[in-house]
Amino acid sequence: MSLFRRYSINKVFSLIIDKVRTLLLFKEARIIRFPIDVRGKKFISVTKGFTTGIGCRIEAYPENNNMTLFFGENFQMNDYVHITAMESVKIGKNVLLASKVYISDCSHGSYSGDENDSSPLSIPKDRPLFSKPVEIGDNVWIGEFVSVLPGVSIGRGSIIGANSVVSRNIPENVIAVGSPAKPIKKFNFETQKWEKI
Repeated sequence: MSLFRRYSINKVFSLIIDKVRTLLLFKEARIIRFPIDVRGKKFISVTKGFTTGIGCRIEAYPENNNMTLFFGENFQMNDYVHITAMESVKIGKNVLLASKVYISDCSHGSYSGDENDSSPLSIPKDRPLFSKPVEIGDNVWIGEFVSVLPGVSIGRGSIIGANSVVSRNIPENVIAVGSPAKPIKKFNFETQKWEKI
């Protein structure tokens, strides 16, 4: 399909400018739509096919100067996605993120119930940063307004429904929804159908 059938002349011109800017920012990327906010670029690994919508924010603030944010091939995120990594966020191949998704491996303070807990009397921005790695498998699709919190993994082939909060691990090949997100369907490879759990 011709670009001119799909987009207006102004949009085609804008895409050409975005493509040139993409090559300057991340040469492996397919297209980055501007504006985009990239912080800690040298700690972010982008591979072939990387694609963004407008208004995205990706940031890496490692404690030890290592790469902390990894994108697999053919990764695509839509508008206003925010991904932040302090320890490790690994996103697999062929992952699709809808708009307004939030993924983070860190938070201001620890609230786990151990001796490192942050006091509610302390100022939130001054609380020590706490992190746990996040891993998202290949072929995952994450719906609109989803939050993926520190320390979770999402198994390959899974789908996370819109408005869900992923605060615990999600197995492979399931559809998970809710807050906290829980699997409601699993793909049956014998019948080739999604079946209720």
